[in-house]
Amino acid sequence: MGDSAYSFSLTTFSRTGKLLQIEYALNAVANGRTSLGIAATNGVVIATDKKLASALVDTKEVSKIEGITQQSGFVYSGLGPDYRVLVRKSRKDAQKYGRLYGEEQPVTQLTKYAASVMQEYTQSGGVRPFGVSLLIAGVDVDEENADKKYTPRLYQVDPSGAYFGWKATAIGRNYVHAKNFLEKRYQEDMELEDAVHTALLTLREGFEGEMTCNNIEVGIVCTDDDEPSFKLLSPEQIQDYLDEAN
Repeated sequence: MGDSAYSFSLTTFSRTGKLLQIEYALNAVANGRTSLGIAATNGVVIATDKKLASALVDTKEVSKIEGITQQSGFVYSGLGPDYRVLVRKSRKDAQKYGRLYGEEQPVTQLTKYAASVMQEYTQSGGVRPFGVSLLIAGVDVDEENADKKYTPRLYQVDPSGAYFGWKATAIGRNYVHAKNFLEKRYQEDMELEDAVHTALLTLREGFEGEMTCNNIEVGIVCTDDDEPSFKLLSPEQIQDYLDEAN
């Protein structure tokens, strides 16, 4: 009896030690549009391809990057409806943290919460794993370093509930090619402006058709501000970056 006999069970390991439904969830992520993130010295950028199947869809109604707290945001590759559930749950937990402690939820704790929710769906009956991987961008307060109050953070969370900290990474379609491109371009002393340019160049490498300010999204958080805040770049700002890249 091969692994295929276990492929419909979420909570049963195959004889080779795999949970095949999680591997299928990762396939759903790999079929999604490319998303990527880069942690710079003074901030974090996340960007994604949101090219739509039909020109008749109103792009203003489609958003793949969402702010969760004032200082952090999510982007995904995979199934959009699953992503909405994680966004709603994470926002609710962040609000609960804020009411209890009177401060922003650190992005590290936000990541752990999202990962724990996804992990619960890998060992419960009657459910399936989330068909998304997340990239989480934000800042943590650096209490040990008086000169640098905020530390940029970039995390990836997979359907298994595993999470990783990254300097730069990509998920979704063509993620291997995008990662190879980032490995060549990434520098330890890269600042946020350079990171945005690198993110756009990486997206363009595997983009199908013409990349415009209306079929990509970019979100940033900058530690140079007195109070860093996560924000989406407007189409006009994205177009300025695209013009500079040309």
